[in-house]
Amino acid sequence: MELWIPITVAAALFQNIRTALQKHLKGRLDTTGATYARFLYAVPFTWVYLTALLNFQSSDTNLLPPINVTFLSYGAVGGIAQILATFLLVWLFGQRNFAVGTSLTKTEAIQTALFGFVLLGDNLSIQAVAGIIISLVGVLALYQKKKQDTSAPFTKSTRFITRVLRAITTDRSILPGLVAGGLFAVSAVSYRAASLSLGEGGFAIQSAYTLVWVTGFQTLIMGGYILSTSPNVFIRVLQSWKAAIWIGLTGMLGSAGWFAAMTLENAAHVRTLGQVELIFTLIIGYLFFKERLKRIELIGIALITAGIITLILE
Repeated sequence: MELWIPITVAAALFQNIRTALQKHLKGRLDTTGATYARFLYAVPFTWVYLTALLNFQSSDTNLLPPINVTFLSYGAVGGIAQILATFLLVWLFGQRNFAVGTSLTKTEAIQTALFGFVLLGDNLSIQAVAGIIISLVGVLALYQKKKQDTSAPFTKSTRFITRVLRAITTDRSILPGLVAGGLFAVSAVSYRAASLSLGEGGFAIQSAYTLVWVTGFQTLIMGGYILSTSPNVFIRVLQSWKAAIWIGLTGMLGSAGWFAAMTLENAAHVRTLGQVELIFTLIIGYLFFKERLKRIELIGIALITAGIITLILE
């Protein structure tokens, strides 16, 4: 098994845990504060992680790869794109077309493949493209509206996909979902490009160093925005440190996995495999909250799994 596969699965699991913790913290903070806590409290952990890697690999203190303009440029673009994508996704939560809009953000894997090809020259085989499309159909199935429908599962999935395609051309509020998916794709490709531009130190040091810089940059950008618009939110984030520190830790572990995997492998492959997070969510809901899985959800899980298997057996 290639190393990027277990790293990606672990990253998806930690991201799932971080999201659950953020939802819990959102009861005390607003959306902006809960989002900022993820970055602010991750910063010290990123430095601990990088330092641990340096100490583990060698006693030589001059192991950090040299910074270059390409690294800084891609890191900044990726950091800003991720922040904007997150805000758009949060905005979608309050819309009546949440299911359709959010499903469009899941075109991220396909858009990542396109941006990776244009910016980095990453190529995808026919089998990889097939895996991405199969998993995307599975994701669309999971985002259907929660309502009674006696139609066959395949018919329901077809109707939902048709509704998505119709909404793109008729409902202007759908566009942010598609843009958010594109921004997430830009951030993924940018992080891979930034990490690869370092050129030395090995994938672990490259990805960890990129993580330190990007997380610090995002913390400064969001911190400046919050202080200038609603400083009381910043204060509440600091007051919530006992809960927020766990968001920072799990967020760092998840991001470290994403960055390492995308340094090793095509970002489109990584983001497609990362959709296993949706399966984790449904399984946790079933095991711990006794939420019954509907037939269409089982079909969605099966399609996502089939797409992932198609991808990794390439």
